[in-house]
Amino acid sequence: MKYGESTFDILYLIFAITTGIIILIKRKDAIGRYMGIAALVLGGGDAFHLVPRVLNYFSDKDYTAALGFGKLVTSITMTVFYLLLYFLHTKLYKWEDEHEKKTVLAGLIIATSTRIGICCLPGNAWLSGGSSIFWGVMRNIPFVGIGLLTVLIYFRNRNDNKNFKRLWLYVTLSFLFYIPVATIVSLVPMLGMLMLPKTVCYMLILAIFLKDSFGKKHEKHDNKDER
Repeated sequence: MKYGESTFDILYLIFAITTGIIILIKRKDAIGRYMGIAALVLGGGDAFHLVPRVLNYFSDKDYTAALGFGKLVTSITMTVFYLLLYFLHTKLYKWEDEHEKKTVLAGLIIATSTRIGICCLPGNAWLSGGSSIFWGVMRNIPFVGIGLLTVLIYFRNRNDNKNFKRLWLYVTLSFLFYIPVATIVSLVPMLGMLMLPKTVCYMLILAIFLKDSFGKKHEKHDNKDER
């Protein structure tokens, strides 16, 4: 199992980081920048957790602190990733109601700040690996709010862009796989396996970014971005 999981984790990190670099090289518009940076934030942040996890399989060294710190970094970068998805949405689609746009942004900023603030509290015990179910639930309440807002705005415009029509679905599935792991995995360790399909959902989102960057229609996005 350790070989299969480790290979998957390494391939995912290579795919995510390479995707971000390719998009930033190929696309020079705001949409490309948001997609490229989002991919790098996702892959770069996950590397802090997945690299120690892989090393832990093949070494007798104690990686508890490194894994805990990696989880903290990943918790923050995942949150930033969804904030970037919001800004990407503002470039992909035209908001008819400017007040609604600002309200969604305010909600995301509040939820993002709350999530990061809770993640940084000592009660999480990241470095000792002793975080409780209580803290797992607390830090993920605002994160679920971020996910719901992201799903709603992309679901609403699912028919307006062929390349991004399933992004809302992949975000939904990623949260359904993630929440049990983030909250009660200490009670049911087997739930940790759900991180694999969650990661697949992220790879599908990155595949959307690649498809849009190499598709013929991204010039239309560029024109919209210039308005």
